[in-house]
Amino acid sequence: MFAKAFRVRSNTAIKGSDRRKLRADVTAAFPALGTDQASELVPGKEELSILKLYAHRGDAVTVYVSGGNPILFELEKNLYPTVYTLWSYPDLLPAFTTWPLVLEKLVGGADLMLPGIVVPPAGLPQVQKGDLCAIVLVGNRAPVAIGVAAMSTSEMLTSGLKGRGFSVLHTYEDHLWRSGDKSSPPFIAPLTLDPSDVSEEKGSVQAGPALQDDMRRLTLEGKEEENGEDQQMCGEKTLPEASEDPGVRGLNPDPADSKTLQEQMDELLQQCFLHALKCRIKKTDLPLLTSTFLGSHVFSCCPEGRQLDIKKSSYKKLSKFLQQMQQEQIIQVKELSKGVESIVAVDWKHPRITSFVIPEPSPTSQTIQEGSREQPYHPPDIKPLYCVPASMSLLFQESGHKKGSILEGSEVRMIIINYAKKNDLVDADNKNLVHLDPILCDCILEKSEQHTVMKLPWDSLLTRCLEKLQPAYQVTFPGQGPVVKKGKICPIDITLAQRASNKKVTVVRNLEAYGLDPCTVAATLQQRCQASTTVTPAPGAKDSLQVQIQGNQVHHLGRLLLGEHLL
Repeated sequence: MFAKAFRVRSNTAIKGSDRRKLRADVTAAFPALGTDQASELVPGKEELSILKLYAHRGDAVTVYVSGGNPILFELEKNLYPTVYTLWSYPDLLPAFTTWPLVLEKLVGGADLMLPGIVVPPAGLPQVQKGDLCAIVLVGNRAPVAIGVAAMSTSEMLTSGLKGRGFSVLHTYEDHLWRSGDKSSPPFIAPLTLDPSDVSEEKGSVQAGPALQDDMRRLTLEGKEEENGEDQQMCGEKTLPEASEDPGVRGLNPDPADSKTLQEQMDELLQQCFLHALKCRIKKTDLPLLTSTFLGSHVFSCCPEGRQLDIKKSSYKKLSKFLQQMQQEQIIQVKELSKGVESIVAVDWKHPRITSFVIPEPSPTSQTIQEGSREQPYHPPDIKPLYCVPASMSLLFQESGHKKGSILEGSEVRMIIINYAKKNDLVDADNKNLVHLDPILCDCILEKSEQHTVMKLPWDSLLTRCLEKLQPAYQVTFPGQGPVVKKGKICPIDITLAQRASNKKVTVVRNLEAYGLDPCTVAATLQQRCQASTTVTPAPGAKDSLQVQIQGNQVHHLGRLLLGEHLL
C-alpha cells in the first residue's frame, strides 16, 4: 500500500475527545494490548497528530503520528499498527517468519507467498482468513511487515504451503516508514520452547511442514544458532500423510520392510554421518562447526530421492546425535566459543568408519527426483530504459517530461526528432544534418565542442542523447507486473577464487536479479557436482546472497545457467 509515495491532504493536532476515542478503539481492536499499554501507545498529554493522505492507488488513509513516528493507520474504519509500534509490542499480532531476501520483494509491493514462509519448531500460528498478522525475519522477532491472511492456518497446511499467504499492507522501508525517524528494526530474540512442554518420548513438539526441498541441504555459513539445529526441518504430518511425502516415500522403498519411519531415519542419519566423515572431511578441515558439518557435508551425502530430517529420528537434535557419536569415540566435540560447538577430532581408524561402504546410487532416484521437480524456470524479460537527468530536463520539457522521467529508447528518438522538426533545426540543404540550438549544445556537447560543432548527423545526435541519459531497466517476470529500477542491471558474476588452504572455490553472485533463488541453485549444483555448497551474504551488497561451490565448477555452472535456465 505504501510502496510508492503518497499525497498528504492534511496534518492536524488531535483533539482531546479524538484522543480518548482513539485509545478506546485501540483497546477494542487489539485485546492483547492491556489498558496501560494502550495508554502508553496513545499518551494523554504528549503531542499526537492526525495525518490524512491518499495512497498511490487512491485509498484514503488516516495516520496517527506520535513523537515523529507513525504509530497507527486507519483504512476503511479498520485500525492497523505500524512497524514502529510492533517493535515496542512484538507480541501484539500472530507472527509468521520469512527470509531476509523476501523483504525486498515485500517493500516493492509484493504479497507474501506461502513458499517463502519458514515453519518454526512449534508450528505455524493459528489464524483465520482475514486475520491481521505480523511478518518477521529469521533470527529476529522484530516485525518488518504486516498483512492480512489470505487463508486460515489449516488451509495453508492443506495447500502444502503453496499460493498467496498474506496481502501485505505496510513494511519496513516503505514510504510510511520513511515518514518517521527511519530507524532500523531492533533485535528481539526469538522465543524459546519451555523444556517442560517437550516430551521426547511422545514427540509432542514437532515442527510444521518442511520448507522447500531445495533448501533442506543447505546451511547459511556463519549461522551458528543451536549448533545447526535450525536447519533440521521436519513436517507435522500423521503417518498416513507422511506416506505421501516424497522424502518419506524414498525412505522405505520395500513394502516388506517392517522398520518404523524413525528407525529408517536413524539409519539414514548414521549413513550420511559416516559417509561425510569418510569421504568429505579431512584433518585440515578441523575444527569444523557442527552447523557447517550438517549443512555442507551431512546433507550433501543424502542419496538422491531421499530427505534427511533429524527431527524424525530418535535423536531429534543434532547435538544429541553428536553426543552419541562422541560416546562411541568416533568424534570429539568441544564448545570453542560460547554456545557454538565444533568437531575438533575424528578417529578415522574407528571400525565404524573403516568398515563403512559407500552406498551406490539408487536406480529409482532419478525417477523420484523428476517427479518432485518444481515448475521450470522462465527467465525475465529485461528491457533497457533511460532516465532524464537534470542536465537534460530542458530538452525534454516540451514533450511533457521532467527530471527523473523514465523513457524507452524509441520514445527518446521520437522526442528528439519532434524537437528538431518543431524548432526548424533540420538542415534545409542536407536533411541528414541537424543544427544545434543552445539547448542541444548544452545537453549533448562537451565544453570544448560548443564553439566548433554547429550541426550533427541524425545518428550521431541520437547516440549522444542516449549516452547522456542515465541508465535504467525494466524487469518483468512471468505472471508478475513490470518492475522499473534505475542504474544498469548487474550480470551474474562467476568468480574462481583460491583460498588460503590452496583450495579452489567457485563463487556466484547476482542470481536474485534474474529471479534465481541462490538456495535452489546451490542445491542443484550440490547434486550435480557432488561438491559441498554454502550460501552466504554477498560482501558489500545489501540483502543479497552468494553461492560458493567447492572446486572449479565454472563448466557445470555455465551449463546450468545457459542450458537449463536459458539466460
